[in-house]
Amino acid sequence: MPKQKNKHLKFFGIGRITPYLSKLKKPIAAMVFFGLTGSLTDIILPLFQRYALDHYVGMGVFDTIAIFVVLYLLTILVAAVSNYISCALAIIIEMRTNRELRQLGFNHLQTLSFSYFNQNSVGYIHARLMSDTSRIGSLVSWTLVDCVWRMSYLIGAIVVMIVLHPKLAAMVLSILPLLTVLYAIFQKRLIGVNREVREINSQITSNFNEGITGAKTIKSLGIEEKIESRFTEETQNMRKKSVQASRLRGLFAGTMNLASSVALAIVLWKGGYIATEELGTFSVFMSYAQGMMEPLRWLVDIISDLITTQVNIERFTDLLAVKSDVVDTPEVVEKYGDMLNPKKENWEELKGDIEFKDVTFRYPDGDETVLEHFSLKVPFGSHLAIVGETGAGKSTLVNLVCRFYEPTQGQVLIDGADARERSQLWLHSSIGYVLQTPHLFSGTVRENLLMGNPNATEDQIWQAIRAVSAEDVIAHLEKGLDTDVGEGGDLLSTGEKQLISFARAILADPKILILDEATASVDTLTEAKIQSALEGVTAGRTCLMIAHRLSTVRNADMILVVKNGRIVEQGTHSELLKLHGYYYELYTRQYEDETTAKILA
Repeated sequence: MPKQKNKHLKFFGIGRITPYLSKLKKPIAAMVFFGLTGSLTDIILPLFQRYALDHYVGMGVFDTIAIFVVLYLLTILVAAVSNYISCALAIIIEMRTNRELRQLGFNHLQTLSFSYFNQNSVGYIHARLMSDTSRIGSLVSWTLVDCVWRMSYLIGAIVVMIVLHPKLAAMVLSILPLLTVLYAIFQKRLIGVNREVREINSQITSNFNEGITGAKTIKSLGIEEKIESRFTEETQNMRKKSVQASRLRGLFAGTMNLASSVALAIVLWKGGYIATEELGTFSVFMSYAQGMMEPLRWLVDIISDLITTQVNIERFTDLLAVKSDVVDTPEVVEKYGDMLNPKKENWEELKGDIEFKDVTFRYPDGDETVLEHFSLKVPFGSHLAIVGETGAGKSTLVNLVCRFYEPTQGQVLIDGADARERSQLWLHSSIGYVLQTPHLFSGTVRENLLMGNPNATEDQIWQAIRAVSAEDVIAHLEKGLDTDVGEGGDLLSTGEKQLISFARAILADPKILILDEATASVDTLTEAKIQSALEGVTAGRTCLMIAHRLSTVRNADMILVVKNGRIVEQGTHSELLKLHGYYYELYTRQYEDETTAKILA
């Protein structure tokens, strides 16, 4: 992932996150206001003590006692109310910040192309949307309100001390340059160590995800010890870096606390000389010197937290800065809308004609040319099959048709127009895609089917189910369409998931139907059901079928044969057999294998 320049380093990266918090300006401003009010009352309270000592104790005058008590109680009440409101607002801001940033990040992920998800693990992405945003939410709320209260108290106390006794104030404040030097020494090192800690934590999160999602594979391979060993190694590395970071923070905190304690010692030493003459002023300095200890200690801790959170901000904003390899032009967005805000009233009806016009293609992360000056017309209603061995690169053409990737050169035309002249969502809404490994969302069968067409009626749902011969599957489920499928559909068999995902695609009534080795992972009975349904569901649609089993594509209007990422042959089934080329070799080998399997069975 490309890294942005750390031009906001001196502000702990806060400048990078503020543009995304525009909706929170008013509550943040209110929180700051009440925080300042609470801080102001805490600055004023020692002055009440000074007045009381000088007048009621020193001079023995009690003529203003009634007004004094009323104002004192009123100040305490204002402090309590202000602190309560600022804390309540901090809770609200934290929750809203988490929600806004996570929604923003999630929506941004929906716009990114396949290459991003191929290069970054689920755990890596999850850490940015959950862990990083949580730290940022805490920064914007509690850290900010603490900063307002403590720093305004510190500044206010300094101003009052200078006004009351400039010489003693100068001696107390002489410690501040030392604090600045200590901060400059520790900052850079703490940033580097905390960044390493966050990256290791992201990797551990990723391995947690793999350990859970791949539990069956781990057990079947018997590699628990290997996985445990790898996890132990990474957690030990995490422990090592975390201890290193803690030692640095501890050293930083110790030296800063020592320096701040010197300020109190100065007051006690020098203040003794003025205590006899200015008892009230001495009391104020003692209160402020003690009160300044907490903001100074907080400053030590918060600098460390800000350094850590800076890494979270960098990681999250770097995610938002990632650009998709496939982007609609501003003109297209203006007319057709984007992925999340479509303008369907401007969408033309898609017919289903596809044409590759002098297409050259290389994957964004590769140098090898996959297609070179490739041209092919796929008229509406035709059936195009793409065959080849596993890993041969059969999905390339489909990825280009779906605009998951875009041609390096040339054009992919949909209904005679360059696909880039329409929005991605316009195209995707007219494509039904059945994957080799079907994915169902958590929820019921009905809810998954309605993902294809949210407005479908009960009759339309059952028409789609019958079209793919899935009625027996639904009948055997305990609650029929209202049966829960589990996370990813894990409560169903692969065959059941495949038929339901097939019905979901059909329910959307797509003009272009893509079957990506839809029968490769199912049993013979389910394959037979899908094959029997194909003729009916592909009628009146342009169908692109990626197939490993060549027996499923004999009736295709055109077959493209892919080898080592390149199209080496094309034609109908009978034409390709007559060539006695690579397709003939594949078909003959598979036919012999299937015949042998039947004989042995």
